[in-house]
Amino acid sequence: MKIWEKGFSVNDTIEKFTVGHDRVLDMYLAPFDMRASKAQANMLAKVGLISEVERQQLVAGLDELLAQVAAGTFQIEDDFEDVHSKIESYLTEKFGDAGKKIHTARSRNDQVLTAIQLFLKDYTERISTRMLALVEVMLQKAEAHKNDLLPGYTHFQAAMPSSFGLWFSAYAEHLLLDLALFEAAHRVADQNPLGSGAGFGSSFPIDREMTTQEMGFGSVAVSSVGAQMLRGKTEKTLAFAIAGAAGTLGKLAYDLVMYNSQDLGFVTLPKEFTTGSSIMPHKKNPDVFELVRGHANRLQALPNDIILATSNLPSGYHRDFQLLKELLFGPMMQFADLLDILLFALPEIKIKSGVIEQVKYDPIFSVENINQLIIAGVPFRDAYQQVGRAVEDGSYVPHRAFQTTHLGSIHNLGLAEIAAKVRQWKEGSELFK
Repeated sequence: MKIWEKGFSVNDTIEKFTVGHDRVLDMYLAPFDMRASKAQANMLAKVGLISEVERQQLVAGLDELLAQVAAGTFQIEDDFEDVHSKIESYLTEKFGDAGKKIHTARSRNDQVLTAIQLFLKDYTERISTRMLALVEVMLQKAEAHKNDLLPGYTHFQAAMPSSFGLWFSAYAEHLLLDLALFEAAHRVADQNPLGSGAGFGSSFPIDREMTTQEMGFGSVAVSSVGAQMLRGKTEKTLAFAIAGAAGTLGKLAYDLVMYNSQDLGFVTLPKEFTTGSSIMPHKKNPDVFELVRGHANRLQALPNDIILATSNLPSGYHRDFQLLKELLFGPMMQFADLLDILLFALPEIKIKSGVIEQVKYDPIFSVENINQLIIAGVPFRDAYQQVGRAVEDGSYVPHRAFQTTHLGSIHNLGLAEIAAKVRQWKEGSELFK
């Protein structure tokens, strides 16, 4: 069944190509299309385009479909082009003319777009909750290990003393920065396009404010042409958010792969979190973080995929937009999986204490040696050269008193301040309301 049928059949080869993977991908959209159709039915009854009895029938039928989705029994059979035709067919078979009226004053263009807007809006809310949970894990780890020192690296060389408190809190703060990108994507998705039709509105006296409130959108996409231009823009904005956060997760995973190595040995993983070698019995490989890194790297290419699919399109609807579901929906689920595995694995990481006490890390205290000379009245440039010569000629003795006397002042972790930012997000962002 096709909602655009006009009495002729499409060639089977053409149909298979044009339908693509819609039947599979539309399962993500099914509950959101049903919600939007309920709002459509209620609105049509309010403005007098369907009767109250028809409204009740349509809402009851859509609730039945939503129950099927919740139970995992809803299917889009091969007889249907997509989820939208399946829903309308179900309502028509059950209620006759009432089912045929559900499409009054809307096009498949705004029907699809509304379901996608709702889906992406819901995703940004759910994924942001997981990101904030990961931030809180980071802050808990930072508090627990704020006094566990480790060498900080630049250019892959040991540089200055750092701490696990500083390291964990840095990622916590950057995940909060990434949340700002998801908030932007949420704002773009939080606009109601229903009623824009094929991009040119409707001559019926529809009530777009009513459907906006019923579906929980923050505002109406006012211009009907502009509403259609959300297709591609919303996906692109979300793609940038995913790519930005994936960059943070990939860097985190790379750090942990290095920190777990024998050469550094800053952290250990539970043996059941590692895999082995088929030939080297001593190996315990951090594959989980290597795969996080690999997936995160791929996700950072997502905006480019969306841009290439949409960059040369004028205003209005084009079938090219169908590809956006294939490009975006899978990576959305992959990003959610990365957050889930990190939420599972990070709390179990064991931090090794005392790693910084090894003699090979003596040089990282050179800046503190300089600072002691400055306190004694030596100009910075002279102190720098003096300590540098001592390192080169072997007379350098590290000022390790730093470990006990200056840890608090040098490593201003700002844990309380970052925790306050978390509270501000929870209380002030639309993502968490």
